[in-house]
Amino acid sequence: MVATWSDEEVARRWLRLFPHRKKNDGTPEEPTQPEIDMIVNQPAVLAERRRRLSDVSWWMRCTAENIARRANREDSCTGRFWEGRFRLQVLLDEASLLACAAYVDLNPIRAALAETPESSDYTGAKDRIDDLSERVDRTRPSTHDWERSRRRRKSGWMSPIEIDEKNDPVGPCVESSGRRASRKGFLAISMSRYLELLDWTGRQLQRDKVGKIPSHLVPVLSRLGLDAPSWCDVVSKFGRVFKRAAGTPESLAREAVRCGQNWLCAKENPLGLSSI
Repeated sequence: MVATWSDEEVARRWLRLFPHRKKNDGTPEEPTQPEIDMIVNQPAVLAERRRRLSDVSWWMRCTAENIARRANREDSCTGRFWEGRFRLQVLLDEASLLACAAYVDLNPIRAALAETPESSDYTGAKDRIDDLSERVDRTRPSTHDWERSRRRRKSGWMSPIEIDEKNDPVGPCVESSGRRASRKGFLAISMSRYLELLDWTGRQLQRDKVGKIPSHLVPVLSRLGLDAPSWCDVVSKFGRVFKRAAGTPESLAREAVRCGQNWLCAKENPLGLSSI
């Protein structure tokens, strides 16, 4: 989304976050045109501001600092929040993308706070499931088109799951309403298949024994070179196995070359343990 903003919009948004002047109550003053021009007229500074506004690590850093400062004032102390707990991993391939999505959606189940995705509060999966249960037009449009519509009351803030690799444009596909960053999907599987796989995986994580995966879900994992035990392994260990980047051994090797390193750590990588 940041890539579609004008130079002036980038400068204005940056100055709202890091104002040169503040009001008596601490809120930022509206930036003046000279202040905006100071950023717009310096290409290197402008490029850096645009990059930081689209960087989740930078956002997390600023969020943590803001909360820590406010809490420290209340408690009359110093220190940092979330120290060592926030990590950013590059997702290098479809296997890591699917595994990461499932890892996040199954957090409450791994933590024994819920037994199924539909009872896992504060997850994207639950929002999607709740909207599906409330959907009345089950014949049309298709689930694929419905995901891209504005009819989703709870999950409309998220992008669709299924990407249309044939028709979706290359590059940003910004939502005009501003409610979500993109109308494009991110996986080459349907939302129903993803939710079924998620439900099956959550049940395996709950009982310490990997059962037989339903036959209609086998192709999803087979395409990624995974069997049922390997899949459950990567979902349960995703946060511990992958550090700076996540992907198959081949993807990690290519990323290491791109970064000028000999290797990227992913001890006992489950994405490389199966050869279906």
